[in-house]
Amino acid sequence: MTTTFQVPATSSAELMRGMLEEHYAVDTDQLTRMTVHAALPQHFGRDLRTLAMRTASVRQRIAETAQALRRLSEGTYGLCEDCGKAIPLGRLRATPQAAQCAACERRKLGDAFAVAAG
Repeated sequence: MTTTFQVPATSSAELMRGMLEEHYAVDTDQLTRMTVHAALPQHFGRDLRTLAMRTASVRQRIAETAQALRRLSEGTYGLCEDCGKAIPLGRLRATPQAAQCAACERRKLGDAFAVAAG
């Protein structure tokens, strides 16, 4: 049996908000450190290309987390943006910024691979 997170109870919503805010703070701090490292002459031993890819990844996570916080404020957090069904609580705990249920995300990734394979 899968537990869903359709209409969040206050304590669950606050728990998820706390998790999202923590992810946001950690990622923002990491982005700041990476930006400083990129500006230093030796880049702390990091390759600029690798640093740029990691920076882009962290920026993406920050954007996804901010969007999840917006959905939480709007009351749509925990609902799949594609099919509208509830996202299981376990998925939200593992990936609090998830905007799609696992089935829709798999379908989306499958479509992207099909387009890339051409």
